Amino acid sequence: MRRVSRIAVAGVATAALAVTASACGSSSTSSAGSGKSKGIGLAYDVGGKGDQSFNDAAYAGFQKAEKDFGAGGRDIEPQDGESDADKVQRLDTLAKEGYNPIIGVGYAYAPAVKEVSAKYPKVSFGIIDDDTIKADNVADMVFHEEQSSYLAGVAAAMTTKKNHIGFIGGVDTPLIHKFEAGYVQGAQSVNPKIKIEKQYLTATAAEGGFSSPDKGENAADGQIEAGADVVYQAAGLSGQGVIKSAAGHKVWAIGVDSDQYLQGALAQYKDHILTSATKNVEGAVYDLAKSVLKDKKPLSGEIRGSLDNGGVGIAESNPVFKDNAALQAALKKAEDGIKNGSITVKTS
Repeated sequence: MRRVSRIAVAGVATAALAVTASACGSSSTSSAGSGKSKGIGLAYDVGGKGDQSFNDAAYAGFQKAEKDFGAGGRDIEPQDGESDADKVQRLDTLAKEGYNPIIGVGYAYAPAVKEVSAKYPKVSFGIIDDDTIKADNVADMVFHEEQSSYLAGVAAAMTTKKNHIGFIGGVDTPLIHKFEAGYVQGAQSVNPKIKIEKQYLTATAAEGGFSSPDKGENAADGQIEAGADVVYQAAGLSGQGVIKSAAGHKVWAIGVDSDQYLQGALAQYKDHILTSATKNVEGAVYDLAKSVLKDKKPLSGEIRGSLDNGGVGIAESNPVFKDNAALQAALKKAEDGIKNGSITVKTS
């Protein structure tokens, strides 16, 4: 099984306490305390909890850490159109309240983490999907998304019956370009002439690219009607619309970040979820919390998940995927090549 294993990933900046619901988001809180730390602070990316993907993976790590370490915790939803100042206020309040570590889910928290971590050097911060903050009390938790996307591309090219597949990215950013680049390269390694539809839902996150299932569904409808019979999405909450469209047209979707075949909210569509390109956000959140709350040796610096360390992978929950011998052989060859360096996966 190529499922994601837990990796030692460092702290992430965010999460928090809403001073006002409109400015800082809604939150839920656990009351248990733990030593000098009040517990874990977690702030979600665009789309929030319930996306069955990126944010929910972070929440799973948060919940497991609360349970295993007897810690309290506070997690906060994002608000539409919020500013960096709102994020700064949120993290600052969490730090004042005694939460440690404080974890930001998504690169949008980078300015806030940089500012607030400098103000509270004894608090451990972490940020997922950003590697620009260089501080002793910040863990930059990043991933080789292009590697798992390469495997998704191999799977798509081995599965399509029309030699025509699709990619839908939520927002046109360098991070999502990594997903596209790996997917295209992986597919073309199987069939250099394969036709690949490509589309980004929005230019900025504020326009809803990661939080609009209707946009994802409409984009997938267009690609499928153009002939694609496997569509890979890296679009957060919007990806649910892609999966819905694929199921409606009776073609394949490929999920992202979490094993979306296993997500309860997507159960009605799971027979059309071929696989998911996974990254261990759950493990990243958990390991940062463990380093602070149990080990008392906070993680910091860049911590990057890869195929080598189990930080990214390809899910095998769908029996149609798992039991396809030719596909599994092709995936093993690709995975071995990436691990031994004979395959270098592009990031753009």
